[in-house]
Amino acid sequence: MSRIDCRFAALKAASRTGLIPFVTAGDPSPEHMVTLMHALVEGGADLIELGVPFSDPMADGLVIQHASERAIAKGVGIGEVLGWVAAFRQRDAETPIVLMGYLNPVEIHGYARFAQEAVQAGVDGVLLVDCPLEEAAVLQPLRDAGLQQILLAAPTTAPVRMERLCEAAEGFLYYVSFAGITGAGQLSTQDIAGRVAGVRASAKVPVAVGFGIRDAQSAKEIAGFADAVVIGSALVARLAGATGPDDIAGRAKDFLQPIRAALDAH
Repeated sequence: MSRIDCRFAALKAASRTGLIPFVTAGDPSPEHMVTLMHALVEGGADLIELGVPFSDPMADGLVIQHASERAIAKGVGIGEVLGWVAAFRQRDAETPIVLMGYLNPVEIHGYARFAQEAVQAGVDGVLLVDCPLEEAAVLQPLRDAGLQQILLAAPTTAPVRMERLCEAAEGFLYYVSFAGITGAGQLSTQDIAGRVAGVRASAKVPVAVGFGIRDAQSAKEIAGFADAVVIGSALVARLAGATGPDDIAGRAKDFLQPIRAALDAH
């Protein structure tokens, strides 16, 4: 079993909802990225989504767009991201890491090369927003190397296509709570609870819900019908401008700990 599969199996056995924070790799500080990753785990993260900075992150709102811009301006690319994962793995061999981003940087790096280097670094899965299931054949070298492809579903996904996604999903299925960009809109749990229940009934893997989750209350509401919650923009905003390892780690843990407590109290 992969780290992702093992972690979700453990969560299910303990009747716990997973907490998956998203951070942009290299923001707010490339020098302290590994410190931030460990702080996320200390704050209660079950799995880490590490955003690979990209110049045109079409699915992301301004908060994550600006974080990507700041990271790129500091020279952050795939090589740096994989280096941080490898350094993180020196102390943490268990927490799953998913790289979230876009196809272009991986294509430029080379699919086979990226796959080999990512596995060697300790990456467990990839979520490439602009590579839908219908075009996923290009990612076969990644799957062959052992990386799990995390797929996206949304309220606008047609039933026939949802069936295909549920059948093909690996690791977990990421359900986007509303049609829009990260950090936008207001989360309406009543609207999505029934949809997520249907997806969970069909999917062979756990279902994580993201987009619009900002705090402990919204995370707790999602915990009523999802296997995990993903929280990104609100965390990235909290980290923006942090300086030094203590400030960065402190902000991450202070943000996540109330959410972890709310999920555990569910």
